[in-house]
Amino acid sequence: MREITKEEIKKAVAKLFFNANINLGRDVKKALQAAKAQEKNPNAQKMLSIIIENYKLAEKNQTPICQDTGMAVVFIDWGSEVILRNASLEEAVNEGVKEAYQEGYFRKSIVKDPLRRENTLDNTPAVIHTRIIPGEKVKITVIPKGFGSENMGSLKMFNPTATWGEIETYIVDMVKKAGANACPPVILGVGIGGTMEKAALLAKEALLREVLSKHPDPFWAEKEENLLLAVNKTGIGTQGISGTITALACHIEVFPTHIAGLPVAVNLNCHVSRHQEVWL
Repeated sequence: MREITKEEIKKAVAKLFFNANINLGRDVKKALQAAKAQEKNPNAQKMLSIIIENYKLAEKNQTPICQDTGMAVVFIDWGSEVILRNASLEEAVNEGVKEAYQEGYFRKSIVKDPLRRENTLDNTPAVIHTRIIPGEKVKITVIPKGFGSENMGSLKMFNPTATWGEIETYIVDMVKKAGANACPPVILGVGIGGTMEKAALLAKEALLREVLSKHPDPFWAEKEENLLLAVNKTGIGTQGISGTITALACHIEVFPTHIAGLPVAVNLNCHVSRHQEVWL
């Protein structure tokens, strides 16, 4: 058995959120550079150049890549041989979020009640997803999820006889509906299967994959490729000004489901696809 302290969790979470909001991932940088090279609309190409310059300045000056520093979403894979003694995991995570957002002078965007709208003033509480894994390690993954893209998410319970063509049309229509609101070029996360809440979670987890990575199953890898082509054919383009590139990547995650159902969820990330992870 291995013991881990509340302070270790807190410090890890704080560091992850601080870095995620300031330092864009290498995979996203690479995808943006590739998008600029492929873009045929001069105005969209110029906009991509501005986006690239923005993340470079954020790193140089250690300031947020985007003014919307998001709602804190945390995924924790907890080793079955790890003990957190005399402490609350939720409390440790939220203290880490609080520290990152206060010390980084990040925007605090969370309200205590969805209708009464009083700000919590420290960007807590976080949305926390945990699962138990074998071993003595803990993996923490954070997503500062901006709501321009989050608001464009959608879920539909398809009839189990639905074809891939119907599903693809639904997904592409959601991107069209989102338009410039999701700050394209987007990363598209799609969850298929399970129950309605599982499909939504799969869509969020799909956003954690390395941009431009392929699904390990060739069947779904082909669907991802075709979906990306279909989304980019919409011509929405960077920041909605029209162009060749509307999405940097389309990632699909799947799960077994009931014979009577076919849940499909769509979750978008803007071009600032922020996430960081660490193993403790």
